[in-house]
Amino acid sequence: QVQLLESGGGLVQPGGSLRLSCVASGSIVSIYAMAWYRQAPGKERELVARITSNGNTAYIDSVKGRFTIARDNAKNTVYLQMNSLKPEDTAVYYCKNTILANTGFNDYWGQGTQVTVSS
Repeated sequence: QVQLLESGGGLVQPGGSLRLSCVASGSIVSIYAMAWYRQAPGKERELVARITSNGNTAYIDSVKGRFTIARDNAKNTVYLQMNSLKPEDTAVYYCKNTILANTGFNDYWGQGTQVTVSS
């Protein structure tokens, strides 16, 4: 059984910062790609940032230069540092990990954490 637990969401004013964390636990053999998605009300879930097992990163255009994804393999954790936040960043943020566990190879999702950017 593998679980992902996110934390770090909240209410922040425009221009502010938040750091999201996502910790994976359970019968993990290896974690491959780690990613953050978000879903705003009435919109489809979208990929925000992704980091591979060797540290290569990719971002959607709207967050480039403002968000940074990082991983700590020793802690099975992925982070999303969000700076210069805008109201349009408001969404529920989900982490997704591609994991080889004792039960096989699968994608796992966290439960989501709300980020609200508002004055």
